[in-house]
Amino acid sequence: MILPIVAFGDPVLRKKAVNISKDYDGLEMLLDSMFETMYASHGVGLAAPQVGKSINLFMLDTAPFEDEKYPALKKVFINPEIIDESGEIWEFEEGCLSIPHIRENVKRYTSLTIRYQNENFEQLEESYDGIAARVIQHEYDHCQGKLFVDHLSELKKRLLKNKLISISKGAVKVDYRMRFPSAR
Repeated sequence: MILPIVAFGDPVLRKKAVNISKDYDGLEMLLDSMFETMYASHGVGLAAPQVGKSINLFMLDTAPFEDEKYPALKKVFINPEIIDESGEIWEFEEGCLSIPHIRENVKRYTSLTIRYQNENFEQLEESYDGIAARVIQHEYDHCQGKLFVDHLSELKKRLLKNKLISISKGAVKVDYRMRFPSAR
């Protein structure tokens, strides 16, 4: 089932998500729905807060960025914790399904190590770099109550303020389902 994406301004996007256990009610259906929603929205990652669930869970499929250097990565991350970020700072244009039509350069580390549980609740610790690390950091931020626009300069944030307010009011056209916090 395709779920509506929560738009900028909804309080759920600013809450620190809580960890879940393997007996979380409806988890398998939620994961299936989130993958379906991510693909229908043409996203490469989706965090539970973006579909209105304040739980520490995100998924990604980096197939659109696949090349010889960075193979596609499709994974579910439950109760993730980034335990190390390293490497150079890499600037790259990011966007977000919750903030449609806004794309800005964001600086992030090129590598990370993350501890998490997969969809079978097996505990894993893995390292990633490049585009996979970037998407993981972006989605992990969602679970921490942060958005990519929080990484921008104060000037850039002020310049985007009216666009962000318009998004929260639903004054934006998208080709996927959204839930707007200030729409009347």
